[in-house]
Amino acid sequence: MTENQATGWTGGQKAFGDFAPALAHYTEKVVFDEVCAREELSARDRSLITIAALTAMGKAEQLGFHIPFGVSNGLTQDEVVEAITHLAFYAGWPQAFSAMGVAKEALASDDAEA
Repeated sequence: MTENQATGWTGGQKAFGDFAPALAHYTEKVVFDEVCAREELSARDRSLITIAALTAMGKAEQLGFHIPFGVSNGLTQDEVVEAITHLAFYAGWPQAFSAMGVAKEALASDDAEA
């Protein structure tokens, strides 16, 4: 299989390829080409899980990528908002508020591109 053949995703290379080529390589080859391409879960479900995990950990800065990516994998705006709302009670209000701010911005820019 050639570089990024499984997903075609090259965001790691674009973000850090010239600065941190190993991180870019592992992001693309392991995370996207191997882990995300496994058939046991759909891409949609993987995105929902990723959004939930990032929200719970308070890693809102990563959601700017993962929310639009989740929409491209089949999640709806309503599902993203509902998942974050649900997590407020399990992961913490501050994490959910931070995540919702990123979601609002990411989904608004997603609407503008559509």
